[in-house]
Amino acid sequence: MQIQFNTDSTLMGTENVAERVEAHLHDRLGRFEDRLTRLEVHFGDINGPRGGADIRCMIEARPRSGDPLVVTAEAADLDTAARDASSKMLSRLDSHFGKADRRPA
Repeated sequence: MQIQFNTDSTLMGTENVAERVEAHLHDRLGRFEDRLTRLEVHFGDINGPRGGADIRCMIEARPRSGDPLVVTAEAADLDTAARDASSKMLSRLDSHFGKADRRPA
């Protein structure tokens, strides 16, 4: 499973942040690795030049078959936004693949 990390122009996308987020995603979502081609993680500053510290994290999961699944979360910092979004994605993937596993072949 490939993980792509993107930030908008207002955020500093340091390598350290990318490494922490990727490690967290592998830890939380690793059990779906064989069912996903990639995860795309997008961070953006909600307030932009107005100031403030609201960060939005969007995670898009690309299943090997089917449409992409997307979740978003907002928090005061990158790490918290990533944790919140990964929790939502975990629930979404459990539901998505759980339903697929219950369908008769």
